[in-house]
Amino acid sequence: MNAMFRDLFTQPKPVIGCIHLKALPGSPLYNGKMGPIYEQALAECELYQCHGVDGLIIENFGDRPFYPDNVPSETIAAMTAIGREIILQTKMPVGINTLRNDATAALSIATAIEAQFIRVNVHMHAVVSDQGIITGKAFETLRLKKLLQSKVQIFADVHVKHAAPLGDISLEQATEDLCERGMVDAIIVSGAATGKQTSLDEIKTVSTFGHVPVLVGSGMTFENLPLILPHADGFIIGSYFKKEGLAMNDLDPARLSTFMGAVKKLR
Repeated sequence: MNAMFRDLFTQPKPVIGCIHLKALPGSPLYNGKMGPIYEQALAECELYQCHGVDGLIIENFGDRPFYPDNVPSETIAAMTAIGREIILQTKMPVGINTLRNDATAALSIATAIEAQFIRVNVHMHAVVSDQGIITGKAFETLRLKKLLQSKVQIFADVHVKHAAPLGDISLEQATEDLCERGMVDAIIVSGAATGKQTSLDEIKTVSTFGHVPVLVGSGMTFENLPLILPHADGFIIGSYFKKEGLAMNDLDPARLSTFMGAVKKLR
């Protein structure tokens, strides 16, 4: 197990809850008011804390359709402001994911607000997605990390959801590349789309061919937890914690309580 990852989370097999931000300034669904966005994010932070979640990740989830790479300055400003408020409210590790794939923005935000990790959807290789072709920029992200003297960890997806690899790159090869050439701190493996179950076989493959912690990035439920937990090092959960299991809904305290109760027993 990566020592930095182990030091980051106090519990084994941590559960990281998603704070899906409402539409931010400049995006098509923004309603012209920042107040409700702050209120929702801080309320979700508090709810996650109350139910014993181990970490948080902040995403500009409401900004659809997403930029394929560089987001505008207004998005960076909003995520920085909200992220710092969350950092001040919680002692949990906090991560940043700047959708769809602006790793340098995420790293800059995380470093500035003293967050602990970022998620990068496409760190290496290239994919075909609903945003078009997205190309990994590991060379750029890692050099910026060095320049900033940042301690922020990089959690990167392999064969990321809502996309298909551009070229015949196996899951095994992609995993090895992320670990060796991409120098990631953890790998995220997920299903085909948000909320879709992750293949147990793919989790096992990534665990076998990688040498960093493996996080399940989609599709976790109370029902499949006993099957998947022994084979993963942690979980990023958004949709399942929402009412009716739908990503755009509010958090459901009952779902949070049931799932975290099961996690604590299985640990």
